[in-house]
Amino acid sequence: MSEPTIHSLFDLTGRVALVTGGSGYLGQSLCRALAEAGATVVVGSRNRDTVLEFVRSLPTPAGVTHEAVTLDHLDEASLNSGFDTALARAGQVDILVNNGHQGQPLDLTTVTAEAFNADLRNVTGYFLLARRLRDHVVARQVPGSVVMIGSMYGVVGSYPDAYAGICVASPVQYHALKGGVVQMTRHLAVYWAKDNVRVNCLSPGPFPSSKAPPAMVTRLVEKSPSQRMGQPHELKGPLLLLASDAGSYITGQNLLVDGGWTAW
Repeated sequence: MSEPTIHSLFDLTGRVALVTGGSGYLGQSLCRALAEAGATVVVGSRNRDTVLEFVRSLPTPAGVTHEAVTLDHLDEASLNSGFDTALARAGQVDILVNNGHQGQPLDLTTVTAEAFNADLRNVTGYFLLARRLRDHVVARQVPGSVVMIGSMYGVVGSYPDAYAGICVASPVQYHALKGGVVQMTRHLAVYWAKDNVRVNCLSPGPFPSSKAPPAMVTRLVEKSPSQRMGQPHELKGPLLLLASDAGSYITGQNLLVDGGWTAW
């Protein structure tokens, strides 16, 4: 048997990827990575109309037509409808990137039970969508790949002094959520390996957007071994490794892209 080339391993031509929250700060680079590799990209968003311009901007090296669907992963009816619409428009889904997130900026001194539980619903949506992908590819008898977007804060605590006197501390419910995403990844991976469905987690480190307080970013830089923050495009390669055949023997893993943060 001939050995696959690097180009063929990373090539996603003929595959369809559904990305939740694909028009967001990190989501845009994730979508571009998949599109540049040849995949048809379906961007799931709470408001489909607001992402149409972004979807039209995605590259089409394989001459594909990218799509946008209304999908709120916090609402079971919406996520099922969105997945069904993705199937109807693209014909199939082979890759799921659970990237959508809705959180409330309340730290451990102010978060209410209601807000805490509401934020944890993100992981419920991740699971329900992952199960839809698994059932769909098994019915088609083809491989599938699920990539959960986690966080370095799913495996380590934050530095309190990075936020003190500047902004709300990293929310405790966010840490609980992302830790749950990492562990759920492992659990699903071992159950679905026999189904030829790989489940992995991609966990960014500090990737602050322009909306982050500059003083807080300065403190985060001081804490990082790399002495800088991550750029969204630096997630493109790691995502393709996990989503493509280049990672065909990788499942149940949490790939941290954090500039060495968790190596301290």
